Amino acid sequence: MHASDWHEGTSLAFMQRVAHHWIEDFDWSAQQARLNALPQFLAEIDGLNIHFVHQRGHGPDPLPLVITHGWPGSFAEMARIVPLLADPGAHGADPADAFHVVVPSLPGYGFSQAPDRPGFGPHRIAALWAELMAGLGYARYGAQGGDWGASVSTWLAQRYPQRVAGLHLNFIPGSYRPPLGEGLPPISAEEQAFLSGIEAWAKAEGAYSHIQATKPLSLAYGLMDSPVALAAWMLEKFQAWSDCDGDVVQLLGLDALLTNVCLYWFSGTADATLRLYRENSLHPVHLQRGETVAPPLGVAQFPHELPMPPRSWVERGYNVARWTTMPKGGHFAAMEQPELLAQELRAFFRPLRVPSAVLTPN
Repeated sequence: MHASDWHEGTSLAFMQRVAHHWIEDFDWSAQQARLNALPQFLAEIDGLNIHFVHQRGHGPDPLPLVITHGWPGSFAEMARIVPLLADPGAHGADPADAFHVVVPSLPGYGFSQAPDRPGFGPHRIAALWAELMAGLGYARYGAQGGDWGASVSTWLAQRYPQRVAGLHLNFIPGSYRPPLGEGLPPISAEEQAFLSGIEAWAKAEGAYSHIQATKPLSLAYGLMDSPVALAAWMLEKFQAWSDCDGDVVQLLGLDALLTNVCLYWFSGTADATLRLYRENSLHPVHLQRGETVAPPLGVAQFPHELPMPPRSWVERGYNVARWTTMPKGGHFAAMEQPELLAQELRAFFRPLRVPSAVLTPN
């Protein structure tokens, strides 16, 4: 197989380039300074030290917004979008659309403490975020996420609908299943095609998810022992899931990619990041009859995203108020297209800033 081939995983030529840059040219101090431009804090919640960014907004009445990352990402994914949301007036947008932006690190990711006991899946993490936002004095706020952030944000909206003014997702949780059965609409042809499609995708691309959900510790030994192994395992997903036309370095830059890997490597908690898959498998986003996610939902569908369900499938369980087909971008929307995502978030949450506002589905 040619050294530049990606068909069986991260290419040899790519990893040689990554390793050389990491050893010879990567400036961790410069990346620390870049990340430290974001105001960061720790809060003890449910016995864990949770790291979070808290950037207060500049505008007449900023709306609090909690944004959650996923795997293999981190809070660093949001470095470019935070200032766009917190200070829109400084970036050519309306100051009235400002947000107080909160970006927590998932437990065991980056600077958040790894759980010392089982049970910290997205459902429970949503409760941590609810306590965090209450502790910051935010009684009503928006929630946004992709990847694991979509699951955490969904549970946050489902469990605390009186607190969540609106929910915005750029990915629908992979474990999401709406109520089905007698008395409910049958599965449509479009929905069945989606279900068949994700089954085929899982067979071709889902090995990472299966092993992380079943035997995360066995994999973690290798990833925690070798920085090259960790980088290869993570960066293959950035290459495959980004709208990068085959060149993720040109899109995101090696420094940004390696900064994200460093957060995993220096924390030494790769096992905890993988275990989230197992925890989610024990409590997936399966809505039972009569259960819904009540707050208004906005969806930004990026063209290079992982398999996304049709709107009808989402409407079975969510209160869909806005569904926007984005012109470009992939799974790591805040890193790939921060300006586009920021514009969409401003538009979706604008009518929700007034508690009595009513959204008209588009």
